[in-house]
Amino acid sequence: MRSSTRPTRRNKPIVFLFGPTASGKTALVERLFNKGYQIVNADSVQVYRYLDVGSAKPSHDLMRRIPHHLVDILDPWQQFSVGQFIEKADEAVERIWDDGDIPLVTGGTAYYFRHFLYGLSQAPKVDAQVRSRVADELRRTGAQAMHGKLCSVDPVSGARIDVHDVYRITRALEVYYQSGRPLSSFTLPHEPRLGMRPLILEIVRDKEQLHERIRQRIAQMFADGLVDEIRSLRRMHASLEWPGIGGIGYAEFFHAFDEGCLPLSAIAAQIERNTKAYAKRQMTFFRSFSDSIRIDADDIEGVRTVVEDYLSTF
Repeated sequence: MRSSTRPTRRNKPIVFLFGPTASGKTALVERLFNKGYQIVNADSVQVYRYLDVGSAKPSHDLMRRIPHHLVDILDPWQQFSVGQFIEKADEAVERIWDDGDIPLVTGGTAYYFRHFLYGLSQAPKVDAQVRSRVADELRRTGAQAMHGKLCSVDPVSGARIDVHDVYRITRALEVYYQSGRPLSSFTLPHEPRLGMRPLILEIVRDKEQLHERIRQRIAQMFADGLVDEIRSLRRMHASLEWPGIGGIGYAEFFHAFDEGCLPLSAIAAQIERNTKAYAKRQMTFFRSFSDSIRIDADDIEGVRTVVEDYLSTF
């Protein structure tokens, strides 16, 4: 059994690779990180089983060739907190080092990266009465109204949290009701946990290029069977109350079911709009990592040089 007190990680390499949706993370992993690395998934939807096409989950072939951790570890009705992510990611990183490989933490969920690197904020614990109050309000008013309230009491958190992310909307409001302070006012640590000394790579794309890649990604999802995946989830009695269904690519379908039938073209357009807005928030959040190195994912040799220079320091 592993000790709960981990030694310093200062002399152990770990690479963080992030970028907005459709920026080319998976392709870069296949071309540059295919030997001597294992992946720690940092995508909040890919942790769920059955959510494959809409989350752009790595193919089974890729996961056979490059070991992946924290993919398909939960059912889509289960909650998965940032604290749980940190715990499981810590365990995965230790196993990867034990195997003699380098952990590559990659995905699109920015707060997973931030909290894994720096730790959690000092926000207070929330008592059962407050949780019940927020849950009742959610049932009465719905996620969109709750997100609007969050934007009014905590604009910073409101900008960071997607309108469909019910779990994190309610968490932020719980903290506000419990403490009278916005969640964003509780400071995060600024030094990496456990002496971690990572290489942080940020994929950068031109706006128009990224938008075109997003359009292509969505078209490919429909071609790969997204509608059939939604039908399968419906047969499982999935609903917007399931945390996994709050992700872009799923929530739009389930909102359409609630509001009446919409043509697939309208749902696809909504997914595209939401994905572009999400990508913009991702890029804003990623810029808060002052030590990140901005890279062109198509410049394989340039990125290779950056990685080799980093590894030479160990």
